[in-house]
Amino acid sequence: MSSLIRHITIDSADPYALAGFWAQALDGSLADDDFPGDPEAVVTTATATLLFVRVDDHKTVKNRVHVDLQPQDRTRDEEVERLLSLGAMLQGDHRRPDGTGWVTLRDLEGNEFCVERSAAELANG
Repeated sequence: MSSLIRHITIDSADPYALAGFWAQALDGSLADDDFPGDPEAVVTTATATLLFVRVDDHKTVKNRVHVDLQPQDRTRDEEVERLLSLGAMLQGDHRRPDGTGWVTLRDLEGNEFCVERSAAELANG
């Protein structure tokens, strides 16, 4: 058997706070033994496990890897508004008049991620 991805690891200044944002964003949960000030925090979601680890270096350039989110029970635009209300910041709006496109957001520590159209929106053209 080949290797499997166990975690997607994200460097952060405050692992617990950033993990809390992503737990809410992805309807996931923080590990029971994670607390503010811990050097790492784990978020488990339906599709992935994210590991947030404290690093002293601050983010200074664009991510080399980012996640693309596809809403499952709401539209792209509804999801963007929900994520903004959780503390995400708008990086770039790439929505087009015909309804296609995506939105690039930044999490609490500036990591970029994109929100695509939902499967239902894609199916409707």
